[in-house]
Amino acid sequence: MQKVRVEDAVGMVLAHDITRIVPGEFKGAAFRKGHIIREEDINSLLDLGKEHIYIWENKEGWLHENEAVEAIVKATAGAGVNLTEPREGKIIYEAAFNGILKIDVNRLIQINSVDQIVLSTLHNNRPVERGQMVASARIVPLIIEEEKIREVQEIAGGVPVIEVKPLLSKRVGIVTTGSEVYKGRIKDAFGPTLQQKLNHYGCEVIRQTIVPDDPEMIKEAIREMRSFGAELILTTGGMSVDPDDLTPSSIRDLGAKIVAHGSPVLPGSQFMMAYWDDIPVMGLPGCVMYSRRTIFDLILPRVLAGEIIKREDLTRLAHGGLCLNCEVCTYPNCGFGKS
Repeated sequence: MQKVRVEDAVGMVLAHDITRIVPGEFKGAAFRKGHIIREEDINSLLDLGKEHIYIWENKEGWLHENEAVEAIVKATAGAGVNLTEPREGKIIYEAAFNGILKIDVNRLIQINSVDQIVLSTLHNNRPVERGQMVASARIVPLIIEEEKIREVQEIAGGVPVIEVKPLLSKRVGIVTTGSEVYKGRIKDAFGPTLQQKLNHYGCEVIRQTIVPDDPEMIKEAIREMRSFGAELILTTGGMSVDPDDLTPSSIRDLGAKIVAHGSPVLPGSQFMMAYWDDIPVMGLPGCVMYSRRTIFDLILPRVLAGEIIKREDLTRLAHGGLCLNCEVCTYPNCGFGKS
């Protein structure tokens, strides 16, 4: 970079954006890369603390910040991600549609271990909305050795580090267990809660069946959901350790593969994840009907994104799996479920 006094720079071309910051009011580019310095710009530049400007001179083995950051995003951005133009030396990754953000955390850390490289993201497995900023990339200096960018490209290895997966609208069957509900002694509270959460993701509840604490009736109700075309089956009630809570054993007896019964998430420690052939089956504990956020909110989007949930996925939620039950819930803009 050639360093030139502002007073001597009239007619020269800026090699980078120059940022203007007014605390609490504005932060952005006062002058953009490529701007031709004019006489009337001199006082403004001096007010911004710029007594010199820098002119880019091509030099073999070095990249300008814009070229460098464009190479970084090309190596790391995957499907479901839109990219902004470089501004002030950085590019923003935005969700192309409503979905779930997937970050390869190990490679993200490796990339940021390369000196002078910055790639910052939201948390992995976070639900995101169309147009939402999910990541940003830049380099620290105005120019960088090309070798460092090649190192980033090698770490990425041609496989996306950042992508957004779409959520598929599934046909959902709900089996509510509990003799007290079946006999009408208390009103079912699960159905309305689940309906609201499923509607948010565009899912259709095709049927809800209420059965007593009877293993054969529970199993028959689950079989019926499959015959009705359910692509996701939710069972509610009967998930605790009481002897008369029979839902987990009924799911096992159907031949479903149990991923885990129990999760290190509060609320949601009695959650069950299972697969009956290719149909996800979730056993939802009582907290789902009265707590604003639970294990169900963490796992549902991932299932709708087509992920096959493994036991390891659940155990990883221990770190960040404690909901603080804040008076004003800001999920997903909080630490809950952020492993």
